Amino acid sequence: MTTTVNSAEIRQWIADFVAETLPAATLEEVVTRLDNAIIARIPELRDRDMRRDLAASSRAHAVAVLSGLTQDRFDYPVPEEAHAFARTVARRGYDVRLLLRVYHLGQEACIDYMTEVLEQRQLPRDIERSLLLRLFDRTTRWVSTSVETLTDTYMAERERGLRAALTQRAEIVRTLLDGAEVDTESASARLGYRLTQRHLALVVWTDEDAAPLPPDGSGEAVGRLDRIVARYAGTLGNGSLLTVPSGASALWAWIGVDGDPPEPRDPVWSVDAPVRVAVGVPAAHTTGFRDSHREAVAARQVAERARPLRTGNGDSAARVLHYSEVEVAYLAGTDEAAMRSLIERELGALATPDAQSARLRETLHAYLRARRSPDAAAKTLGVHKNTVRYRVQRIEELLGHSLDQRGPRLEIALDCVRVYGV
Repeated sequence: MTTTVNSAEIRQWIADFVAETLPAATLEEVVTRLDNAIIARIPELRDRDMRRDLAASSRAHAVAVLSGLTQDRFDYPVPEEAHAFARTVARRGYDVRLLLRVYHLGQEACIDYMTEVLEQRQLPRDIERSLLLRLFDRTTRWVSTSVETLTDTYMAERERGLRAALTQRAEIVRTLLDGAEVDTESASARLGYRLTQRHLALVVWTDEDAAPLPPDGSGEAVGRLDRIVARYAGTLGNGSLLTVPSGASALWAWIGVDGDPPEPRDPVWSVDAPVRVAVGVPAAHTTGFRDSHREAVAARQVAERARPLRTGNGDSAARVLHYSEVEVAYLAGTDEAAMRSLIERELGALATPDAQSARLRETLHAYLRARRSPDAAAKTLGVHKNTVRYRVQRIEELLGHSLDQRGPRLEIALDCVRVYGV
């Protein structure tokens, strides 16, 4: 009998409370109090627009929850104002944890408010306890339903925003690479990257036969490549960086540089397998933005056609190819048949794959690059200058003519062999 009386009293008390609270003026006071409690713990919500959207969401939630208190219903449809607030949080770039915290703090604020109201009414302890249990159960269901639904809304909006930003960035970059006229100041602002500076373009990718890179915390393998170019930007440039994904495991990047980057063999360029990097030549303004990228793309083409480069710094150095190193090989290699004819014609007996021929080709390349100085070539090769003189004599015997006759063409042929092999 007591349970029936208590149940009737509880229902009546709730009905009276809802009737007192739903009028606009009272509801506004309650909503303001709850919002102030949330904002005190989450300073990001003090912004005028954020606070306005929060108030609209809280007001709509309050009406829905109060209306359901007098009924034996446990479903709380999430109002459109709450979806709008979740989208605002996503558009502002806040983490989803901020949204979740709003609802958990909102539940705390609701329980605190109701506890205070019950204490003021001085109800019997058993009635007060039953009311608090009912209110706690309802607010828990409300928060659970809201969080589950609005997390989906937040994630959808965040993904939409990221796609839009990436699409806009890609469109601007494509316009620049196509050579179209752009408003440099406006494009720089939209890219978050200054186009009037000096640019160093990179193409970063992974070996085709390698296992895919494991995803980073965001689920994107490209995030791994992002961190590599961010390291380059921090150590080689002025900190300015623009990236555009060009595939599931490939990235285009531009680094703002104030001076000349380190030499190609500097350890700072080093990367580990399966990552590979192609580097353009630094150049300024929108023309340089486009040209340096074209060169990086060309260097990648050479890298993917080339035999594995052997360098004194090991495989990690060979994984980074600079256009300045392979420009001649790239230009000559655009016509494969013509390049092979050049190699055979200029190198003759030296164009064979045995170790002795390879050693002679290496010596000849160093000698020609050192402007025919046996001393300088010997330092490059790490041998005695007389060894260089002997090998040059042997090379002239095999070629059947003096090096003075065909030096420039010989160097082009050697550049191609170094990259593409014999």
